[in-house]
Amino acid sequence: MDQDTQPQALAAAARRPAASLVDGRIAPTLILFSLPILASNVLQSINASINAAWIGNLLGTRALTASANANSVLFFLMSVSFGLSMAATILVGQSFGARDMAQTKRVMGTSTLFFSLFSTALAALGFVIAPVILRAMDTPPDAAPMASAYLRIIFLGVPAIFFFNFMMMALRGAGDSRTPFVFLLISAFFDTGLNPLLIHGLGPVPRLGIAGSALATTIAQWLALALLMAWLYVNRHPLCLHRTDARYFRIDRAILRSLIVKGVPMGLQVVAVSSSMIVLISLVNSFGSLTVAAYGACFQLWNYIQMPAFAVGNAVSSMAAQNVGAGRWDRVSRIAWVGVLYNVLLTGALVGAVTLFDHAAFALFLGGNQEAIDIARHMHLIASWSFIVFGAAFVLASIVRATGAVMVPLLIMVVSVWGVRLPLAAWLSGTGVDGVLWGFPAGSIAMLVLIAAYYRYGGWRGAKMLEG
Repeated sequence: MDQDTQPQALAAAARRPAASLVDGRIAPTLILFSLPILASNVLQSINASINAAWIGNLLGTRALTASANANSVLFFLMSVSFGLSMAATILVGQSFGARDMAQTKRVMGTSTLFFSLFSTALAALGFVIAPVILRAMDTPPDAAPMASAYLRIIFLGVPAIFFFNFMMMALRGAGDSRTPFVFLLISAFFDTGLNPLLIHGLGPVPRLGIAGSALATTIAQWLALALLMAWLYVNRHPLCLHRTDARYFRIDRAILRSLIVKGVPMGLQVVAVSSSMIVLISLVNSFGSLTVAAYGACFQLWNYIQMPAFAVGNAVSSMAAQNVGAGRWDRVSRIAWVGVLYNVLLTGALVGAVTLFDHAAFALFLGGNQEAIDIARHMHLIASWSFIVFGAAFVLASIVRATGAVMVPLLIMVVSVWGVRLPLAAWLSGTGVDGVLWGFPAGSIAMLVLIAAYYRYGGWRGAKMLEG
């Protein structure tokens, strides 16, 4: 028997998730695959909000400022991790779709070594230079010591955070979105439970202050990763590498090149959007604290409104990758349009719900300040519908990226956000805050037009994740 031939049990296990994405009915499969991803996104946001509430209520506003500054660094690192993990997802998906388990194990071996070495080096460097990073960010002096303590402990968790994220994305590439959700739930349970205990102290547990919050997150990530890996090995999951697979624990240069060359542009798309928000809030700041508060309330709800698009986008990327690997291009096209339809229905439903109950929704964040609520309601009417358009564009971009064509979607994102949304918002800001908000629909429409044109006429179908 050839060394690359897998035992029958593993091969059968590998076929089960792949078959559901390659041979199953597209519409029900996509929605069932998307829902755990959506639930994961909501869970992570709620987890972050609860932790922020613990810090704010137990330690005060300076601590909340410190954690916000430190978490902005973590968000940037997670953007990089997202791109690299998404590249691994597509590689796993394509090899699963092709029923090439030897290639799957090469991807897992290379990715495991790369993420382990890269994240460990990043953690060591970050631990040392955390105060320097925070000074460069102009962190308020009264919050800087707490921010430094928080960030240093978070850096100790970076290897677990990166590898846990990679394994969740790899599982989705293999056709399993439920298992990542279950272990995210475990992580969130320990994170939110340990936060008040380690911040405030109880019995033999000392009071650690803001360092306790960071330690809670770090412990939760390492524990969830350990439990996930144990579960995968106990169940002999095909993504696991055993002693008989020792030859796969090496760096395959083609796979490493793909992780970096394809992954970095995907991460930069997240950076392009998140960095643009800093510019937008600076434009809104000029209209006074009441308007900023209203915008902040809108932004909290808009984050949730966009979650279906991100969930469906990630789902269609995994589904398309498997079908590209299987050579089922007829299904790739149908996945794209079903994904766009689901985005319109799900995102549209959330936009409609918030619009219908806008007063109560914004009162959650603005209390009884009627003037701020009225401003927020007006802002929502101008900008919210644009997230339906953005979601459709994001789904098409996710399909395109599943083949390995990553540069054009990145350029389209940069042009739409930095070439249309921000310049138009800055130009129209002289007419009032409404002008700033009209940048949202303008940028989203530009993105949809450009990505739809590339989807229809571009050469993305000839792209490859592995060159040479």
